[in-house]
Amino acid sequence: MSTWEIVIFTLIKILVIFTIMMLTVSYLVYFERRISAWTQNRLGPNRVGWEGVLQPFADVFKLLLKEDIVPEQAEKKIHSLAPVIALFVAFTTYAVIPIGPSFNFFDYNISLVVADVNMGILYVLALTSLGVYAITLAGWSSGSKYSLLGGIRSSAQMISYEISMGFSVGGVILLSESLRPIAIVESQGLWMWNAWIQPIGFITFLVSAFAETNRLPFDLPEAEPELVGGFHTEYSSMKFAGFFLAEYANMIISSALIITLYLGGYQIPFIDITTLGLAHWFEVLIYITAFFFKMGALLFFFLWVRWTIPRFRYDQLMNLGWKVMFPLALLNIIWVAVLIMVFNL
Repeated sequence: MSTWEIVIFTLIKILVIFTIMMLTVSYLVYFERRISAWTQNRLGPNRVGWEGVLQPFADVFKLLLKEDIVPEQAEKKIHSLAPVIALFVAFTTYAVIPIGPSFNFFDYNISLVVADVNMGILYVLALTSLGVYAITLAGWSSGSKYSLLGGIRSSAQMISYEISMGFSVGGVILLSESLRPIAIVESQGLWMWNAWIQPIGFITFLVSAFAETNRLPFDLPEAEPELVGGFHTEYSSMKFAGFFLAEYANMIISSALIITLYLGGYQIPFIDITTLGLAHWFEVLIYITAFFFKMGALLFFFLWVRWTIPRFRYDQLMNLGWKVMFPLALLNIIWVAVLIMVFNL
């Protein structure tokens, strides 16, 4: 495959992934409101379109028409840059997540991942750690004590839970012996999902993902009863929409990463599809469907938890991160090392 052909196929994959993510983010907001209405015995959005399915587009149109208000005491350039950083981190992280196996298209071998790099997991961890800069800069540059407190809380929260997340990933890397996402998925064939082999690591990573995405019960950087709106108190119009989009895009990234690391990626448990004698294109379609089915289930879990569990106090959040999650993540690495030594996994 020539350089130009690689560039063209990569651009097509970027366009497809970007379109899917934008549509998914839009309808996550809709389902967030519908699920909250369901849990509270309300109707939810049901006016724009059939059962309110066009409500996300009405919300975007409304935000486009709103005035962009910037406080006089704000650092205006950084105030405008913060939501751009949040969106950049959210949308570029997905580049290394595989949604299916490679397949032949005429004379071309197409991999269902934008960038199949050997250090893919390090790429994801590096980019997700940059997300805190967007929130911290937004809080500092707004010139508001509420925003500043939200930014400080976010930086402390990210540091606390990123350590647990990194050690949880360590167990996966020990088993797969690779930092390449596709290799990690392939190492979880049939029943060998990492969620079964190292449940402590799976739970630790899942809880850390909630903290990293600022979702309840870990949404202390926003905490409306205490901080008005937290780091985005002084944002309006499309800048506020940027942070909103980034939060839901981060939920998608977290779900995709959990699936890749712990839930077998695009593979179906206990079934080797290649032995069923199906057409190759149909096998690929089944794999893609399995991946998005898992993602839908995890996203529903993210939304369901928000309307089920109350918010932690800040001291509870920090105690959980350092006194519970961190020791469990270390214990998980020891557990995986023992499994490798005893059972030669």
